[in-house]
Amino acid sequence: MEGEMVMSGAMRLKVVTIDGPSGVGKSTVSRKVAAALGWTYLDTGAMYRAVGFQCRQAGIELADSAALNVLLARLDIRLLPPLHEGDDVRVFLHDEDISAAIRSPEAGMMASQVSALPTVRSTLTALQQKMGRAGEIVAEGRDTGTVVFPAAAWKFYLDAPPEERCRRRVGQLRAKGQAVPDEAELLAQIIERDRNDRERTIAPLRMAEDAVLIDASELTADEVAERMLAVVSLL
Repeated sequence: MEGEMVMSGAMRLKVVTIDGPSGVGKSTVSRKVAAALGWTYLDTGAMYRAVGFQCRQAGIELADSAALNVLLARLDIRLLPPLHEGDDVRVFLHDEDISAAIRSPEAGMMASQVSALPTVRSTLTALQQKMGRAGEIVAEGRDTGTVVFPAAAWKFYLDAPPEERCRRRVGQLRAKGQAVPDEAELLAQIIERDRNDRERTIAPLRMAEDAVLIDASELTADEVAERMLAVVSLL
């Protein structure tokens, strides 16, 4: 079947999944791996950020299931390649470019909250699976290897201590000329988001049993991508 391959006697999707906590460099590495393979990069985290952003803009309380269901039924998210190398995926919500608005630490916290809601997860998981059905996808997020694409041919889990992820985030913000929040506050947000992602009932953050663990603490994004591509080329 197109988009699938045979591995170890089982049908496997021609998909690379890269999971891990926030700020570990998944987006950067995913872009590099996708570019090297000539595949499509699927930023699942951006989709949750978009839903959180829309909830906040519409003044919808997450406990208001009726209003949330209406929002999800009308949801229109498009992911487009970045205009410049190294930039994040462009995200359009109902034709509005919200790419910059969803990349703040606050938007990340909101994404963590909405991602714990079953209706949000089921809606976005179905949309992501539809996007990846044809294969040749590099998907990154929290549960791409465990829930979204459990039959992916190649799975990776990227990790690094919260302190290192905080340091990198501060560097990214400064490089873009953006305001840098209090580092202690940013670290606290990262730790809180880790806890939320790991302790949520629905699709918690965890490493798939058949994933390759890569500690990115002492590695550059290029080095991480090279390790992943070496694994992909062996199979």
